[in-house]
Amino acid sequence: MKNKISFILNGEKRQLEVGPQDTLLEVLRTKLGITSPKVGCDRGDCGACTILLNGDTVKSCLILANEIDGQEVTTLEGLMEHGILPIQEKMVEKNSFQCGYCTPGFLVSTHALLKKTPCPTKEEIKEGLAGNLCRCTGYTPIIDAIIDFTKKNS
Repeated sequence: MKNKISFILNGEKRQLEVGPQDTLLEVLRTKLGITSPKVGCDRGDCGACTILLNGDTVKSCLILANEIDGQEVTTLEGLMEHGILPIQEKMVEKNSFQCGYCTPGFLVSTHALLKKTPCPTKEEIKEGLAGNLCRCTGYTPIIDAIIDFTKKNS
């Protein structure tokens, strides 16, 4: 049996019907065409599906779509409504990513971290990104980009 839900997606009010087993990740990708959250582990371990729910980072593969009724969802598409993010430019400059599969999750997590802590320490950065896995870079260029970005913008 499908339920009708209403929520804000990237600043726009949306309504749709979802099944009781539909995850937010599935709904975003298949019903709404939002492709920045990636299907990774489907268990909440990798962070490839990270989005903001009411301003907090969550793994969209672990959220049932029915749970977002009346809430606000922001994906990387919503964060990039005015173009590339300044932190994204720094990450490109520092060669922070190789294959790019994990990039949207890292960018969303970094955005949330910098919103709460504009000049984080290296330890705070590690903690803020702890739910995101990258199999290519070893994390150092990602962390270095964030440190350089915060120094430049403080």
